Amino acid sequence: MRFALNVPNFGEYGDARVLAGLAREAEECGWDGFFVWDHIAWEGAAHYADPWISLAAIAVETNTIRIGPMVTPLPRRRPWKVAHEAATLDRLSEGRLTLGVGLGGREREFGFFDEEPDPKRRAAMLDEGLEILTKMWEAEPFTHRGTHYEITEAHLTPPPAQRPRIPVWIAGTWPRKKPFLRALRWDGYAPVGKAGSPLTPEDVREMSGFVSDQRGGDRPFDIRVTGSTNGESSDEARRKAARFAEAGATWWDENLPPSGMSLEEARERVRLGPPDFG
Repeated sequence: MRFALNVPNFGEYGDARVLAGLAREAEECGWDGFFVWDHIAWEGAAHYADPWISLAAIAVETNTIRIGPMVTPLPRRRPWKVAHEAATLDRLSEGRLTLGVGLGGREREFGFFDEEPDPKRRAAMLDEGLEILTKMWEAEPFTHRGTHYEITEAHLTPPPAQRPRIPVWIAGTWPRKKPFLRALRWDGYAPVGKAGSPLTPEDVREMSGFVSDQRGGDRPFDIRVTGSTNGESSDEARRKAARFAEAGATWWDENLPPSGMSLEEARERVRLGPPDFG
């Protein structure tokens, strides 16, 4: 199991310099990943930092830690622009990008800006957008005529540093099967519990068994679990992470919440290091 931090892009974190400094400190303290939210209209929030510009600053400030948006709602972004941004960020970070994508779970972030509000249409846009990303990362001229997007002779160069492509994780609400089946076509699953409920090791064990049945054991697949060990003893934190690892999770994503924990308290949690049991 590897250990990451899951960090908002607003409030006290709504400054690219703050995020880059926190990521640098996370790397120094032994964390394996630093993943940033992508929100533009969180209830009661202010001071937003653009996640892609912030991730560029993070890439420059760090050397080994894995980085990425967790997650970008691809249907409210233009897929060809995301393809360019992701390729540039992957090269800037020397191949450390993981791209987390999803439908976008907060309808106000679509409705406020006259974007597509219907989840079914957004799901179709997500699938079509992912097809465009992967084709553009091949760095060959590409024409696409789809339901939601049309592209004529697009040519993205240079390609991402990672080959054959940047790893893609798909977000979704467990136990809904459609987002999970979508994730199985890619490289990882970033689930959340229904109605915000925490995931359990039993949930992860069910996911892991389904992955084995559908994909076999010859293709790596990540299952990322988000949770908190803040306030727990080192032994309690290690035991919690170990239970999820035994169930099949490959990443523990330590949540730094947008409320209830100050930035200085978050820094203290980062300095304690990951709940590594290995």
